[in-house]
Amino acid sequence: MNKKISAVVTLVGLILIMCAMAVLFHNKKEDNLAAGLSMGGYGAWKLGLGASETFGAAASLSGCLDIIEDVGRHLEGDSRDAALFRGIYGSLEQLEGSDNDLMALAKKLKTSGKPIPRLYSWCGKEDYLYEGNKRAWEYMKEHGIDEIVVHAPYIINLGNSVKPETFSLAVEFLAKEIDRTIACRSHTLILHPGAHVGAGVEIGTALIIKGLNEVLTAETDCCIALETMAGKGSEIGRNFEELARIYDGVVQNDKLRVCFDTCHTSDSGYDIIHHFDDVIESFHRLLGTDQIAVFHINDSKNPRGAAKDRHENLGRGCIGFDALNYIVHHPDFADVLKILETPWIPVDGDKQNTRAPYKEEIAMLRAGYHS
Repeated sequence: MNKKISAVVTLVGLILIMCAMAVLFHNKKEDNLAAGLSMGGYGAWKLGLGASETFGAAASLSGCLDIIEDVGRHLEGDSRDAALFRGIYGSLEQLEGSDNDLMALAKKLKTSGKPIPRLYSWCGKEDYLYEGNKRAWEYMKEHGIDEIVVHAPYIINLGNSVKPETFSLAVEFLAKEIDRTIACRSHTLILHPGAHVGAGVEIGTALIIKGLNEVLTAETDCCIALETMAGKGSEIGRNFEELARIYDGVVQNDKLRVCFDTCHTSDSGYDIIHHFDDVIESFHRLLGTDQIAVFHINDSKNPRGAAKDRHENLGRGCIGFDALNYIVHHPDFADVLKILETPWIPVDGDKQNTRAPYKEEIAMLRAGYHS
């Protein structure tokens, strides 16, 4: 094939991929999603893995994620398909290990230290691409690109007995969130337990237990991580005892975990600044430290016990950088996920134009000091 024909074939292939893709592009990486069907699914993952500083997520719908296998199938014989794929990807030897190979791209991204996008895929078991999708996910998992944590919407309130329709909506919505979490291949769904809205902690807790028992079964393939709460308003989960009572009432409590939020825990009265190890010992006696699935790392705008829930950037709040750095690097939780939920910061002092602070905050945590 001469170079001119090869260039035309390559262009046609790229057009076909782009036609099967939908790209939502904004200035903020976290708002950018690439999604596609079939070869567009492959293209979406390629964008996510290859341009992770631009795309926060990539989704494949019945996509060709094991490109080596699929191209190999098309290269067999002298068909028109073979010429098209050969023009786009070259030989299998040229393809394997290149930036067109999603597996190689994932390995390259993992070692680069660049941000890892959220990856999603949907593929039916009867689809001929299903086995390739499985192989792709297994490879991602081997290289540490599989840990997705989902946060349930704040509108879910299992503790509301005052308005029965609110409880019914919460149960229905939570059941759908569990389905979505599993579809995203995530194993952790973070949930604010709920608020009793004046009916009292005992009634609210009983309702939360009832709701969780309605949605959790022995077959549920993810865990609900109950978040430690600040005690704002009528929130339930403001102390470890309240979380333990929920555990005690849920039949499938092996499907429960805890999300330990540093701002919330301090605001609720625990001294994580000077006595974090004592706080953890108290948690261990009631629930067990193995139940902590994820930490939310946040400073707080308010002093301990304020029950306000106002997050602050690391080192700029009442908890302080040293205490948070100690928690992040605590040897007992080295393998537990940590997620920053700190406020976005103004660009050049313009509060109407903000950006994520995570790059700088992660750098500070890695360096071990506040700049």
